[in-house]
Amino acid sequence: MDATQQTIEFPPKLECLFRPSRYKTLHGGRGAAKSWGIARALLVKAAEKPLRILCAREVQKSIADSVHKLLSDQIQAMGLGAFYRVTEAKIEGRNGSEFFFAGIRGQSIENLKSYEGVDVCWVEEAQVVTKRSWDVLIPTIRKEESEIWISFNPDLDTDETFTRFVQKPPKDSIVVAMSWRDNPWFPKVLEQERIACQERDPIGYRNIWEGECRAAVDGAIYAQEVAQLVTSGHYRPVPYDPMLTVHTVWDLGWNDKMVIILAQRHSSELRVIDYVEDSHRTLVDYVRDLEAMKYRWATDWLPHDGQSKDFKTGQSTQEILTKLGRRVQIVPKMDVEQGIKAVRLLFPRLYIDADRAGRLVDCLKRYRRSIPSSTNEPSSPLHDEYSHGADALRYMAIVADQMANEITFRKPIVYPKRAYA
Repeated sequence: MDATQQTIEFPPKLECLFRPSRYKTLHGGRGAAKSWGIARALLVKAAEKPLRILCAREVQKSIADSVHKLLSDQIQAMGLGAFYRVTEAKIEGRNGSEFFFAGIRGQSIENLKSYEGVDVCWVEEAQVVTKRSWDVLIPTIRKEESEIWISFNPDLDTDETFTRFVQKPPKDSIVVAMSWRDNPWFPKVLEQERIACQERDPIGYRNIWEGECRAAVDGAIYAQEVAQLVTSGHYRPVPYDPMLTVHTVWDLGWNDKMVIILAQRHSSELRVIDYVEDSHRTLVDYVRDLEAMKYRWATDWLPHDGQSKDFKTGQSTQEILTKLGRRVQIVPKMDVEQGIKAVRLLFPRLYIDADRAGRLVDCLKRYRRSIPSSTNEPSSPLHDEYSHGADALRYMAIVADQMANEITFRKPIVYPKRAYA
């Protein structure tokens, strides 16, 4: 048709968008023309034949949060105004093609059923898309030969999108890293901003403009320590040593996360070999899972509230775990700031398994202080989904030198009929 006869230029790296593939992932820094190129490619393809295209993102509170305006601007720039009809919430082509827009977070599987006939799903700013969102979205895009296009500027290398589609991409994937160098039309105004950023913030520059992953979020409490953990080779596969016993360190939670760090000590080394994080499960469940691992168990270390009795059961976590056959001790109570100092001292002799305990490192990369609007100054550590793993490591740092390898005889475990909370 006439709308597709004109020559439309694309950066050479974006020719991959016109090759069939289930997943097409573009990642990199600012000014690389990733979103611009995807918008153009989708408009061209939808003009050639009828397509249903879902433009998704993690959160979309209004149409202004979407790529609606980007697509609208490209329609005019490409001279396709006569072919596409732009409405407030949709974009429709004369051949029946349509673009529609949605946020993924909060969507139920039932709500997503209307997307089953989608030909292409474009997920923009995908660095913030969670595992739950991907697990809900991907099975919904099920039409034969349907494709999922992903564009984002990387944040941390432990983010779900980066690990899922860049580090370990699924089969039938095209993965392209892009930077400002790959944009033949990189404007002078952005070049001035790029140079200024390089001079002002050389560390941030590598993430913002070169598309490299950051070592940690801005203001992360353990940013330097985590970076050193990685560069020193202490974040790698850490196998279980059957000659050593395994200690567990707990951060207790029910609605909040329950965290259990599994660690072995060899001389001065502390080796985190596994990590458990879950919620709304009983202590019986956790103990069953631990015992199924067939390790040589030493001590379960609980925080100070492990001694507090539950008002429903009348028993403490310490009492319940002891009845389940575990050897339990309480971590001495210590001021949070003193505990943070203890963690900093622990890092040089800390090893963390990159496969089974990667979530712990992700928590450490994101563990930061709250900043009250009244003072705009960092204060106490922020309590969020990442603080539980960091708290458990703080407890481990306090008792690190008490984690011995002697084994005390334990009675056989008899699981009670009653499921303790």
